[in-house]
Amino acid sequence: MKSLAIPRKRLVSIVGGSLGNLVEWYDWFAYASFAIYFAPVFFPKADPTAQLLSTAAIFAVGFIMRPIGAWVMGRFADTRGRKAGLSLSVALMFSGSLLIAVAPTYAVAGLLGPATLLVARMLQGLSLGGEYGASATYLSEMAPRKNRGFWASFQYMTLIGGQLCAIFVAVVLQGFLTEEQLTAWGWRIPFVIGALLALGVYVLRRNLAETPSFQNQAVDRPASTAKLLWKEHRRESILVGILSAGGGLGAYTYTSYMQKYLFNTVGFDKATATYIIAAVLLWFTAMQPVFGALADKFGRKPMLLLFGIGGAIAAVPTFLTLETVTSPIVATLLIMVPITLQSGYSANNALVKAELFPAHIRGLGVALPYAIGNAMFAGTLEMVALGLKGAGVEWLFYFYVAFIIAAAGVATLMLPETKDRSLIVED
Repeated sequence: MKSLAIPRKRLVSIVGGSLGNLVEWYDWFAYASFAIYFAPVFFPKADPTAQLLSTAAIFAVGFIMRPIGAWVMGRFADTRGRKAGLSLSVALMFSGSLLIAVAPTYAVAGLLGPATLLVARMLQGLSLGGEYGASATYLSEMAPRKNRGFWASFQYMTLIGGQLCAIFVAVVLQGFLTEEQLTAWGWRIPFVIGALLALGVYVLRRNLAETPSFQNQAVDRPASTAKLLWKEHRRESILVGILSAGGGLGAYTYTSYMQKYLFNTVGFDKATATYIIAAVLLWFTAMQPVFGALADKFGRKPMLLLFGIGGAIAAVPTFLTLETVTSPIVATLLIMVPITLQSGYSANNALVKAELFPAHIRGLGVALPYAIGNAMFAGTLEMVALGLKGAGVEWLFYFYVAFIIAAAGVATLMLPETKDRSLIVED
């Protein structure tokens, strides 16, 4: 453990940045966790799949906004500083969560209800578009070179932690409220909590230290623009986009969508599906620093390839077996297989992306390709899955997941080993 020790100032910055990241992602995932409850009050249709498909469409809109947020706030973080980017992103998340908390239902306001939900999700999408790039860059630049994989893994560890917190709130509310109460008004509670936490994080982030990488840049450095990114870092941007597509799709498949799959396809009740995902997320969270430390010892690429190759092979058998499972314990253990392989990507992806780009365009380089890849594949994941289920060919979704993850594996093969060729030059 002594080798993992870092100066107190850096440790405070990493912890502070990580806590903010956790709250941001809690707010984002609360939508996915509680969609099974608020879908009927915004989209009053008889078919549960149709209701979930409607909320999935708005979920996808949030993803579409993420590239815009990545572009705007990636440039902002490169120009004004990583700390400023982090503060702006959490302010937007506060606004979006508060708006969902007070959104009128379809019965009260007609189309104004789902329209309010749409605007709120757009604000959250803008926020997350900037959050990922700013937090990934901030934590990667704050982490010491020798243990950069371990400390940078806290970016995704807290990302999962945010999702786990959303699931935990769901479990608690399911214990105290009936399903009718959750559907009527209980689903608003997690968004009130999220808005209050975001407000507190805003104050925290305003007092964080700036990274040495940003401070050490020349005054006359090139401006951070999408044009410059495409002109000088085209290959890296394309590969990061493909890697992000596979990694994002895999993560959302086995976490946020899996809750709906267990309920809507496998046949578990909503509470049991929530408990299964909570257990899976606890395991997933614990795996992040493990795979981050492994990347420090063996390199980033072997960990990413474990996901790209292993994840592609495991996808179809996992889903086909889940279709026949009746035991929650068996279902949990089964999902833990692909989610462990997913950790090879999740623990190291933010660091690899940060190490690929020079400091003057790092915030934009990390954020924009990631957001585009996620918007195209992770953001449309639930629409694809539910659409194929509605068409009676759900099995095609299993092969779709395998193919996109395999594409991320191919992109990994074309990347350099950033452990040895990192563009984060500070120790």
